[in-house]
Amino acid sequence: MKYLPNLSSFIAASAVFSLLMDYQPAQAQVAYGSYVGVGPTVGLTDGIQIGGVVAFRYKLLEAPVSFRAQALIGQNTAVVPTVSYDLPLNWQTDAYLGAGLVLTGGDSPSPVGNKISFALQPGVDYVVPNSNTVIFGNAIIAFDAYRDGGGTALAVQGGVGLRF
Repeated sequence: MKYLPNLSSFIAASAVFSLLMDYQPAQAQVAYGSYVGVGPTVGLTDGIQIGGVVAFRYKLLEAPVSFRAQALIGQNTAVVPTVSYDLPLNWQTDAYLGAGLVLTGGDSPSPVGNKISFALQPGVDYVVPNSNTVIFGNAIIAFDAYRDGGGTALAVQGGVGLRF
């Protein structure tokens, strides 16, 4: 019986050692959650154009990639689907860079031009702790965005979303 205390000490030490062997430092993960949100948009190129934005993000769970789409509503409407690479800054915040297309029609310009064009979308998503609320902000840079003379269009938007 005098060996029993040593056996329990050995078991406890073995358990602690096995936990330490499996230890890996915590790393920030891309903010989880897909969302849909609304907010204002401001087109900055063809005069100042103020409108609204409806934003959608579908987050892939295992990869730092998201599918995004934004509908910019101004004098004309544009839909901007992008695929983004998400870079975590901390547990609630990630920055991203998306690439995609501006899809628009009609003669009057939307906040990002009036023709189909290539777009880059840098932005930031912030998940409010202990909630399903997301605050987002981004810019859309559309290249060769105007029918008459090409040119680059720039719009900035932000808003509040609900994670699902």
